[in-house]
Amino acid sequence: MFDRDIWQEIYHSISNNKLRTFLTGFSVGWGIFILVLLLASVKGMQNGFTLQFSDDATNSIFVRTGTTSLAYGGFEAGRRIQMTNDDIEYIKRSFPNDIEYISPRVYQNTSARYKSETGSYNIQAVYPDHQAIEKTIVNKGRFINTNDLINASKVAVIGRKVEEDLFKNEDAIGKFVEFNGLPFRVIGTFTDDGDDNAERNIYAPTSTYQKMYGQTDHIDQIALTYNPNYDLTEALAFSDRLENVFRRRFKIAPQDQAGIRIFNYAEVFEDISNFTGGLDIAVIIVGLLILLSGIVGIGNIMVFIIKERTKEIGVRKALGAEPWSIIKLVLFESVFITALSGFIGLGIATGLLAAIGPNIKTGAFANPSVSMSMVVTATVILVVAGVLAGLIPAMKAAKVKPIVALTDK
Repeated sequence: MFDRDIWQEIYHSISNNKLRTFLTGFSVGWGIFILVLLLASVKGMQNGFTLQFSDDATNSIFVRTGTTSLAYGGFEAGRRIQMTNDDIEYIKRSFPNDIEYISPRVYQNTSARYKSETGSYNIQAVYPDHQAIEKTIVNKGRFINTNDLINASKVAVIGRKVEEDLFKNEDAIGKFVEFNGLPFRVIGTFTDDGDDNAERNIYAPTSTYQKMYGQTDHIDQIALTYNPNYDLTEALAFSDRLENVFRRRFKIAPQDQAGIRIFNYAEVFEDISNFTGGLDIAVIIVGLLILLSGIVGIGNIMVFIIKERTKEIGVRKALGAEPWSIIKLVLFESVFITALSGFIGLGIATGLLAAIGPNIKTGAFANPSVSMSMVVTATVILVVAGVLAGLIPAMKAAKVKPIVALTDK
C-alpha cells in the first residue's frame, strides 16, 4: 500500500486519462451524495414526526368515551359512557406497576377578563400530574398542587399567549382574572413546546370546576403515562389491557369503537417506524443502484486501462512480476478512484446537511442529518465498491501471457 512505485503508476494512469477518470468518478461521488441526502431526508421525516409530539410525554395514553353503537350486556345501543373521578382511582388500583402519571381532564371554554382586556380561551381542569404528562414548562410561579385540589381553590396557570393578551407588559403572578365572571388568582405562567395554540390554554384544579358546574365528579378524558421503561411491544400490550378493563367496567362490546377510544402514542411511533423503515430500505436500494452504475463505470475504465497497458503488463510478467503484484496495482487504482470520488460526494453531502439541516424545522420535516455510523458504513461501502470494481479487470490482467502481450498491437 505504501509502495511509491505503485502510486506513481496510478498517478500516471489517471493523469493520462483525466476526463475519463473524472466522468467515471463523478458517477460514484454522485451516487454517494444522493444516497446520503436520501437517508438524511428520511431522518428529517422521523424528526418532524417526533417534533409534532414533543409537547407531550412520548409514553402518553389518552382515554376518551363516547356513545355506544352496539347493544351489549343488557344495555341498548346509544348509551352515553361517562367517566368520573372513581375511574382514576380504579386505574391506579388495577395497574399499580404500570402507571407513572395520571390526570383527568375537564374541558371548559371561558371568557377571560383582566381590567379592560378580554379574550376567549380553553380551560383544562387537571391534577398536578398533568404537568409531567403535557411536559408543561412553568416559567413563573408554580403549577397546580395537591392543596389546590383538596381546597378546590380558584387558582389558574395561564399560557404565555394568554399572559401577553391580558396583561401586556404586566406581571400576571398573584393577579385576579375573571373567568366567566368568577375571579381566579394566577399562580403561574407556562410555555409549551407545541404551537402557539398550546400556550393559549389555561389550567385549573379539577375539583374547582366540578364544584362550579353542578357539583359533579364527571371528567371528559383521562391522560396518563405508563412505565417509561416499556418497549414498544409492552406499551401496546398495556394499552390493550387498559382498554379491556374499561370495556368490562362500562359493559362495552369488544367490537364497539364508539363507546371508548384509547389513543397510545406508541401506536403512532410504531406506524412512523414502519413507514420510515420502509423508506430507508427503498432509499438504500435506490442509492445502491446509483452507486452500482458508478462501480460498473469504474470497472469499464479499468478494462480499458488494462487493454491500453497490455504490453506493459507483458513486460512486467516477462521480467518475473508475480500475478499478485499485477492484481494489487489494478485494485489499488480502482479503490483510489472510487474512494476519492465517494469521499468527495460524502463530504459535500454531510457539509451541506451540517450547514442547512439545523435550520430546517417544519411541521413534518426537521433537521435532516446522518449519523456517524452512516458515515462509517458509507466509507466501508466505498472501499468494498472499489475492490469489486477492479477485481474482474485485475484478474484478467493477471492472466495475461507475456508472449501474447508482447505481440499485442
